[in-house]
Amino acid sequence: VQLVESGGGLVQPGGSLRLSCVASGFTFSAYAMTWYRQAPGKERDMVAAITSGAGSTNYADSVKGRFTISRDNAKNTVYLQMNSLKPEDTAVYYCYGRRTWGKGTLVTVSS
Repeated sequence: VQLVESGGGLVQPGGSLRLSCVASGFTFSAYAMTWYRQAPGKERDMVAAITSGAGSTNYADSVKGRFTISRDNAKNTVYLQMNSLKPEDTAVYYCYGRRTWGKGTLVTVSS
């Protein structure tokens, strides 16, 4: 079972990034998936979640209206589209599903 995130990087405030998380080793379509993030010196917090069939999503208040979670079960991939990024979005972003964590991808929002 493996989750591999990608798409992080350095972006200016107001910019956009799309994170991807590719799953392998389990029946991806059967599981809800969640994006978390952990900023330096802070706890890991939930950012966005999506049900197995993508019928329902949930977001942290801090990202509502700016971030969108989606999934492609044919590609075993969950995405996080991040728009209007702010410096406080700087963190390592982790993918979670089937009791498994990815290793994370770093997002830095800075001018």
